[in-house]
Amino acid sequence: MVNLTQPALLCFGKVPADATARHHFLQVLSYLQAYKEAFASEKVFGVLSEKLYDVLQLEWEQRQEEDTLLIERILLLLRNVLHVPPDPTEEQGVDGDASVHDRVLWALHISGMDDLLKFLASAQSEQQWALHVLEIISLMFRDQSPEQLAALGQGQAAAERGEDTRELETLRQRELAEKRARVLQRPSRHSRFRGSYVIQGLKSIGDNDVVFHKGLHNLQSYSHDLGKEPRRVPRRRQAPPDLGPSRRSARNVRLFLCHFCQDFLEGCYNRLMLLVKDQLLREKAQQHDETYYLWATAFFMAFNRSRGFRPELVSETVGVRAFHFIEQNLTTYYEMALMDKKEAVTWARRMHLALKAYQELLRTVQEMDRSPQPAVRDSSQVIKNNIFYLTEYRELLLALFRKFDETKQPRAFLRDLVETAHLFLRMLERFCRGRTGLVVQSKRVRRKKKPRTPAALAPQPPSAAELEELWAGLAPQLQACLQGEVPLPEDVVPFDAASETPVEEQRAEALLRIQGCLRDAQAPEALRLLRCAREVWPEGDVFGPSGAGPSEETQLLQEIFFAALPRQTPPEAEELEELEEEEVEEDEEEQAVQVAEKEFNFMDYLKRFACAPVVRACALLLRGYAQNSARTNHCAVRLLHRLARDLRMEALLFQLSLFTLFHRLLNDPGAAAHQELVALAKFILGKFFALAATNKKAFVELLFWKNPTAIREMTEGYSSLREGEGAAAHRAPAWTPQEEQALRELYWKYKEVEGQDVIAAILAELPAPGRTRRQVVKHLVRLGLANSAKDFPQQRKGTRIVLWTEEQEQELERLFEEFRGSDDVLGNIMKNLTARRSRARVVEKLLGLGLVAERKELHKKRRRKGHGPELGEADALAVSAQDSSAEEGDSEEEEEEEEEEEEAASDPMEEHWVPEEGAGQGLVNLLHQEGLAGPLRWLENCLRRTAGDREQEGLSFPVPLVPLSEENEDAMEDRRFRALLRELGLRPPASEQESFWRIPAALTPQQLRRAAASLAHHSPNPEGLPQHPEELPAPPRHPQAPAPGEDLGWGLRDQAGGAGAASEPLSVCPAAEQPPAPLGSDSESEEPVPVPLQSGSKRRRQLDSEDEDGGSPGAEPAPPASPSEADDAPQPAGRRKRARRLEEEEEEEED
Repeated sequence: MVNLTQPALLCFGKVPADATARHHFLQVLSYLQAYKEAFASEKVFGVLSEKLYDVLQLEWEQRQEEDTLLIERILLLLRNVLHVPPDPTEEQGVDGDASVHDRVLWALHISGMDDLLKFLASAQSEQQWALHVLEIISLMFRDQSPEQLAALGQGQAAAERGEDTRELETLRQRELAEKRARVLQRPSRHSRFRGSYVIQGLKSIGDNDVVFHKGLHNLQSYSHDLGKEPRRVPRRRQAPPDLGPSRRSARNVRLFLCHFCQDFLEGCYNRLMLLVKDQLLREKAQQHDETYYLWATAFFMAFNRSRGFRPELVSETVGVRAFHFIEQNLTTYYEMALMDKKEAVTWARRMHLALKAYQELLRTVQEMDRSPQPAVRDSSQVIKNNIFYLTEYRELLLALFRKFDETKQPRAFLRDLVETAHLFLRMLERFCRGRTGLVVQSKRVRRKKKPRTPAALAPQPPSAAELEELWAGLAPQLQACLQGEVPLPEDVVPFDAASETPVEEQRAEALLRIQGCLRDAQAPEALRLLRCAREVWPEGDVFGPSGAGPSEETQLLQEIFFAALPRQTPPEAEELEELEEEEVEEDEEEQAVQVAEKEFNFMDYLKRFACAPVVRACALLLRGYAQNSARTNHCAVRLLHRLARDLRMEALLFQLSLFTLFHRLLNDPGAAAHQELVALAKFILGKFFALAATNKKAFVELLFWKNPTAIREMTEGYSSLREGEGAAAHRAPAWTPQEEQALRELYWKYKEVEGQDVIAAILAELPAPGRTRRQVVKHLVRLGLANSAKDFPQQRKGTRIVLWTEEQEQELERLFEEFRGSDDVLGNIMKNLTARRSRARVVEKLLGLGLVAERKELHKKRRRKGHGPELGEADALAVSAQDSSAEEGDSEEEEEEEEEEEEAASDPMEEHWVPEEGAGQGLVNLLHQEGLAGPLRWLENCLRRTAGDREQEGLSFPVPLVPLSEENEDAMEDRRFRALLRELGLRPPASEQESFWRIPAALTPQQLRRAAASLAHHSPNPEGLPQHPEELPAPPRHPQAPAPGEDLGWGLRDQAGGAGAASEPLSVCPAAEQPPAPLGSDSESEEPVPVPLQSGSKRRRQLDSEDEDGGSPGAEPAPPASPSEADDAPQPAGRRKRARRLEEEEEEEED
């Protein structure tokens, strides 16, 4: 019987797509539905319950293997029968009628099987059946609502009837309103001749206006789409069907299930859920069995909450561990839905179960806050401290909003998501109310490249002693080959004419092959290869003169054997440049996860919801406002109200789809039942028409979803964002028709030129400056001149000429003596050298010839710039001149090879301006007046945190300034702000591989504090500038160290009290123990969180999210450094050299 009643989905795996297999599937399903109706008998379940009861009466020692197998088969049979879905064609009764499933449940109850299930769930000796029992219980309550079951038996029959009466009254009012509207549209006097009308301004198919042949009362419903067939939506774009409304079972069945829930909660729930979770964590369960655990958590906690709420009955699933388990599964389902595209709908259903459990946990914690017992309220505070403190729980709902896909996730998931977000925001807002200095965890992921493994590096060359030993053993063998005692191979070819490798590179490879053969003790191959190479490349006597004797060949082979020839790393698979994105291999990167703490601001957190995905999700949910429950509409409207009123971002809701919804709502006769939605619609429409009176482009903006930057432009004016601000600053400039024509001409000019890089030649003559190789290749593909980026492979850098001839060495010595006294010795040599070589090779040869003692002598001599830190108040008037001079200085910086970069890293060549107190004061005041107080405060915090870190760690290294908020990104693009960074001694990006400004390693903590003090101590109203007190930041506060509290995961600080003020009882992290945040990060709060510096060891935490970054800013501003400290600080002598290779690429292109 167990085999005959196996579920059809279990037999077929999934619903077959093939017509024949689908027919078989439906046929098996019909058989199962007939089986289920046959099992709806008290006699059948009576026999099964008696058999099960007899076996359970036996002690564990007396049971045989057959008894255990019988218990399992009875439970599986019961599971299979309850799993059979209903037949919608047969069961079309109204609420309260007994369906087949209800009759099976009633037979199960009459036979006493429900009591046996409760015994299996609570008995100590029957732990192995925990998952079977939980699966059967979930199938029993498949069509039930916990709220309706909880309301049963408590005198709620009248309430149920009253609810039905209200629903009928609502429908009746809607019908009467529609009837009145039709009466008003009908004219009082009937006319046989309705007439024809011309609708001016509405064009028909031709150029004439539309002719309307119906009555004027039908004019509002006219549309060009009337009579057209609706466009068919592909199946892959159709929304998954929602489960129908839960059907109300017969009253006696619901009473039995209600009593079963009460008994189960009182005697079985906590123990059973503990056993099930233990089996899930130990992976003793089958795949996806955690879905039964999630369902039971949501169902029974909702039943307990609606029926008197006794928290001790559900204590096993209330706590931080329960939140963590559900959040972990929810994240797993979300990731699997993104990876497993074919089963995305199934993963979305599992995600919905986890979301409902998460929502019910929040509701239970909210209910605990209202408990009259102080212990229960304290427990809820502990739970809220932890879940609001951790980043994962705060970011979970935002991630679900951003990745919501209506083609994969049902509308019910969106409804629960909006309700959960509303509940979470309300709980968090109430938790923050009345508290100051709340501290939360902030996480950030920093990616950095891993050091290459030894296997990926080139093999280490043998030492001199090893080479001497190898040559001693190789010399006799080589003499035998020269005397003709050993025959030489004939199949050795040093040159391949069909190869695309240049001839010069093949000559270098031939040398390497000769050396490899010698070091592998293959003397015949090495000698034969030498003689063949001499015939191929006789010029220069690189492989010896043509008539070389045995002694000369022996000497030449010995020199090649001991020579330190530069070996090229083995070529890896070509990684062609992608146009749309640049991906970095996972094995070359590692994620540095760091944890910090920062002050929490609820309004800053609410701004995270001000994005298009959240508004789009709410608009999609409100499309069915007539079918939604009152609570669902309230949650969606309240969320939009927070964005529009609390954040003052009404323009975020200026979207055509929302306006279409408002139009339908305001014309709905039953709109009186949705007063909140009507009030929101009128408010948004009023704001829009007020804005449209001044901004005529507002009507066009209705077509697009907007972000905060677009809202600012739309409301304050499209010129409110200065040049270099906003998203447009990161986009490549558009190509004009003249530039496209020039690009075409240059492409056809250099297309057929052999041995030349086409893109490099185009970039050299392109009239539009500032274009990159990537942009040119991308536009060539877009114009159809090339198929893909693979048509323009970038030339690989490598060693072309390895050996130096005597004439070339003499030329190098002559050029060195000629340009020895110039400012740029190496640059002049490279320009006048006949044989083009890389900088590294020239430097190595100069060192080898003894012309220079060290690499420093070849560095370019630079003069000190004229815009040092001595500029005072007048620096704000010369920002443009400073920027232009800085750009000229950047363009003059020379290139260095990788080998030189390694020495430059350890070489003390990195010197910067020493910032003095008050440096850039005029720029600071000017930037404050321009509304950049937030970025200045962020920069001040970064400098103070860097100073604290360098004092604690005793190490100094360049620290990047990474702006994460749009405001700070816009500030980093501002010319005046960049000029201020230069005056403070900060370094701009040194090469194309760097993207951010950096705090140099040469700046001491005292210098950093002086620079931060110059940002903090600014004049509130400089002479000649208007005063805007609302834009100026608050003065920095002195840190207050609160008393340490319990370890509850939340830090609270009392800003009003002094050093001895009592802190909140739930404080956990004193300000003195807060770990410093990552440098260059943003904070959600506008004011920095003061953290006093300490001399002890600093705590470190590992981060796992890069969405948030923050931390504890530094302590109060340090006093100016003493004269002795100022004397010890390094003085500026120049700028750090940038490591680029543009000059080398130009040299290779000329070859």
